Amino acid sequence: MTRHSFAGRVAIAGIGATEFSKASGRSELRLAAEAVDAALRDAGIAPGEVQGMVTYSADTNPDIDIARALGVGELNFFSRIHYGGGAACATVQQAAMAVDAGVADVVVCYRAFNERSGNRFGAGVQDRPPVANAENAHFSFYSPFGLLAPAQWVAMAAQRYLHMSGATTEDLGRVAVADRRHAATNPRAWYYEKPITLEDHQASRWIVEPLRLLDCCQETDGGQALVVTSIERARDLANPPAVVRAAAQGSGRGQDMMTSYYRDDLVGLPEMEVVAAGLWGSSGLGPGDMQAAILYDHFTPYVLMQLEALGFCGWGEAKDFVADGAIEIGGRLPVNTHGGQLGEAYLHGMNGIAEAVRQVRGTAVNQVAGIEHVVVTAGTGVPTSGLILGVDR
Repeated sequence: MTRHSFAGRVAIAGIGATEFSKASGRSELRLAAEAVDAALRDAGIAPGEVQGMVTYSADTNPDIDIARALGVGELNFFSRIHYGGGAACATVQQAAMAVDAGVADVVVCYRAFNERSGNRFGAGVQDRPPVANAENAHFSFYSPFGLLAPAQWVAMAAQRYLHMSGATTEDLGRVAVADRRHAATNPRAWYYEKPITLEDHQASRWIVEPLRLLDCCQETDGGQALVVTSIERARDLANPPAVVRAAAQGSGRGQDMMTSYYRDDLVGLPEMEVVAAGLWGSSGLGPGDMQAAILYDHFTPYVLMQLEALGFCGWGEAKDFVADGAIEIGGRLPVNTHGGQLGEAYLHGMNGIAEAVRQVRGTAVNQVAGIEHVVVTAGTGVPTSGLILGVDR
């Protein structure tokens, strides 16, 4: 695959977030504005220098409202990415392409929502009025059978994966334990100072087999923003740049939204395999060049599947890969060093990108020694995206 022109020429120069809570008491617009303001302050860039903004199609906060609230002024570039959490890394990809093309010098990526105190994402499509369009039509095949919420959709693939791979719910628990162990030392995490054991995981109640409560991500109120600019500009700013080495999007054949049940094989993540080919192929890097991974952990089974789709291990081998603390600090591949969406907060993956930036800067609470590159992924089970961030050398 051809090397992308933005690779090595664009960097994330600022990160900012609100607190992560279950009851923010503030509008989603205010959360977004606070996060963007914090990211700009972190970068040392004035609001008036921002020329572009990128967010998710699911975000309720129009870029023009944030621009007006913060005094950004005119915008030359604005974009939205679809497919929920699958949009996370693609926002940076869009920003990087805009900066590299000379369309905008400074682009802000953001995501903010009251997911706990407002629209409960975990409720899925329950009680939503039916709308006759292509995006909603496929739910008519699942909803009558009680498949209404994300945990139920994922459980179908997860059960099949465990059966075919030989993995057990204890292997899923090792992902949850690692996330919570990292969150326990992260003061920003909702589960700060609240680690769990594998026994705690196994004792947690069923949500829908094979998923227990501790296999499922949180619902969070909060906002997260990133500032993207050229590597030359980033080098003149206050913090070390996190260089964008690669960015990719991916959608597999027969792709659906969390319910790709009609593929030839239910258990893989073809969309992440497309992303992996894009990341490794365009950068010339590979799994062995990564010192840490921030893997989208809305549900623990998809972390195991991502390790396989990204090539860190072969199919069915993730259960062995995560054994004996391998994905914890000090292990062969520390995963979700901030605590992930199970332990820190569920911000549709944007807080994971921020953690990768901190790792590259050398300022993470759970800092990985000798960091050079970090791979970051967005939501799985949907069309998705990924990033490789690296140290500026």
